[in-house]
This record gives sequence, structure tokens and C-alpha cells, in this order.
Amino acid sequence: MKYNQPPKTLGNQAGRLVTELHERGKTIFSYADVEDITGLSSKSSRSLLLRMVNRGVVTRLKAGLFILVPFEMGREREYLGNPFVVARELCGTPDYYISHASAMEIHQMVTQPQLVVYTTTPKFLRSRFVLGTEFRFVRCKVEHFFGYADHWVTKTEKVQVSDLERTIVDGLKQPEYCGGFSEIAKGFWMRREDIDSGKLVDYALKINVGAVIRRLGFLLELFEIKAPRELERLRERLTMTYSILDPIVPAEGK
Repeated sequence: MKYNQPPKTLGNQAGRLVTELHERGKTIFSYADVEDITGLSSKSSRSLLLRMVNRGVVTRLKAGLFILVPFEMGREREYLGNPFVVARELCGTPDYYISHASAMEIHQMVTQPQLVVYTTTPKFLRSRFVLGTEFRFVRCKVEHFFGYADHWVTKTEKVQVSDLERTIVDGLKQPEYCGGFSEIAKGFWMRREDIDSGKLVDYALKINVGAVIRRLGFLLELFEIKAPRELERLRERLTMTYSILDPIVPAEGK
């Protein structure tokens, strides 16, 4: 049983490390942070962290990346922390933003919690599971990396999140990462008073994907958004290419 595992005692080095990490506001940290704080060699730092993991003081998120387990967790030895902060750290690059269904959750465009954390980045990253939570990374072109802002997700941590309009455009481009077109439509309706239709169309035209332009035009007309100029801008970009409204809905036919 877990209660027969070693107690969460801290030696001098571990105690100093935990204290300094808290003072630096780095509850998620790497081997380099340990070496910098303790002055230990790479080998000794790894040995110290292994002992701390075994005692449940820290949790390993991935190779070389760890998180402090809060003291108030008691005997619990595994801790994920805020999943959006973890996604930021897993990216390992400033070029990222929380996107798709995860951004919809942050923008209060959904009615139930999401089970997958989506992050968009120009960098190629494989999806991974950490303590039962799936982190999925969506690759985008460098020229399409725009439309995001800082958002506080805890009292001390902020992450980059797609803004309201970019969240909608990403959903229209890849509905499968948002639960389907119907979920995008629901989210659009929930936040319709706050959406900047001009910015929304600007983003859609900058992405320049026919399916996005068609789906956005459909939403604007469906919800009778009074934006005649924006609708005309979309119509000017329409082509004869056919686009499925909701690609995750099975096609029906004889």
C-alpha cells in the first residue's frame, strides 16, 4: 500500500532546493535548475531528484522535467498541477498557445470539462500522456502563428492562450479538436456578444482556408450577426471547392 512507502522527509539539500524553488516561483523545474541552486554535479543532481521522486516530494512529468508536490497533498505522491502550465512547460518553447477545446474551456465556451489539453506550436511535438492526462500538440505554419495573449490560470502562473476570435477560427479549421462543428457553434453563441466580427474575418482570411471561410460565413448567417461588410469579404474569397460542414459526422447516403 502507498502508506508503507518512505515518508516525505527532506534532507538539508532537498530542503534548500524546495525552499529556493518556491522563492523563485518555479514549481516546475529541470535538472539545470537543481544544479544551479544546489551547486551539485549533474550526476549528484540526478541522484538527489531520484530520492525526492521516490519519497513523493516531486513528481516526474517527463524526462528531465519535474514538479513539486504541494505539502498539503499529504501522503499523495503524484501531482500534475495546472494542466495548462504543464502544457507550456512540455512545449519547451515560447512559441506556443493553448488552443482548440482547451482554449474554449478557458474562454467559457463549453459546458463541461475537457479531457485533452490542446496546444498549438510551429514546433513538431508528439502527443503524450502525463499522469492520465493527454497533452496533444497541434503544429501550425510559422506565418499562421498569431492571435493569442497571456492569460492567468493560477494566482502565480500565466500561459499564452488563443484569443476568442482565433479560438473560433482554429475550431472551424479543425473541428475534430473541439468536439465537432456543433460545439464550435454552441461556443460561438455563448460568447456572441464579445466576438469582434471584423477581427474574426481578418483571421479567417489570413489563414486562407476555404473550409474556414465557408463555415464562418454559415455561422454569421445562422446567428444573424449583423455584419454585412464582413459577410461580403468572405463571399469575395469563396471558391467552387466543396467543404464538409462537420468532418467528424459520418457521411450518410444510399
